[in-house]
Amino acid sequence: MSKRNSQTAKMAAREKLRQERERQAKRDKAKRQLVVAGSIVAVLAIAGGIGYAVVQNNQPTAWEEAAKATVVAPANTSGKNGTTVLIGDSKTDNVVHLYEDPRCPACASFEQNIGETVNKGVTDGDYKLSVTLGTFLDGNLGGEGSKNALSALGAALNVSPEAFLDYKAALYSAEYHPEESSDEFSDDAYLIKVADTVDALKNNKEFQTAVEKGTYDAWAMRMSKSFDDTKDVSSTPTIKVNDKKITNPGSVEEWQTALKDAGVTK
Repeated sequence: MSKRNSQTAKMAAREKLRQERERQAKRDKAKRQLVVAGSIVAVLAIAGGIGYAVVQNNQPTAWEEAAKATVVAPANTSGKNGTTVLIGDSKTDNVVHLYEDPRCPACASFEQNIGETVNKGVTDGDYKLSVTLGTFLDGNLGGEGSKNALSALGAALNVSPEAFLDYKAALYSAEYHPEESSDEFSDDAYLIKVADTVDALKNNKEFQTAVEKGTYDAWAMRMSKSFDDTKDVSSTPTIKVNDKKITNPGSVEEWQTALKDAGVTK
């Protein structure tokens, strides 16, 4: 090979090498740009996800919204937002006031042992019965069973005071009252199942629709607030006879003695 040809070959080789280096440099640059772009997308996606989670966490729950919603009060109530539930047609001035929480096991025990006798006193005209229901156990234990059951009780009260008392007794019964830590009352289907044991509520479509649509959710939240605002009530059940707290009776005999001591019966 001549010297000139050799020189030309070397120059061609160098040019080819230079071009290859330029192409590789461009490829490396493009790769770096893709990596950077991918990183930016990933960061934005993470930030977006965090932002969405924050927004979602800051959204009010359905029950928080119900607490601010316009109240639809059940029939057979009175007072502001219908939070006064006073049952009985007697002209007597005697009033027995029960403070309960639907999930409360002690309330269930009281209702199972003495509830029928308490209700009979209303029927006999010995006193009127006032009921204030709270939902603090949802906060203590987690869940929404107390609130949901209270709303369903509002739907029963809208049917009649008798349906309300019978449904309350059914919810507190040994057969249907769940363990305190359980949240079965949060299930509308379960509440309707229990209601089907009450003659006035069995297959009652208006009642069932009210439960499923949460017609009385706002009322339940106002009732719960009324309970919370009662300063001298810190546990359930709390029982007052003519505005004076009594020791919770453990038997029918103790209940009758408490009424006698309060001057309700002779």
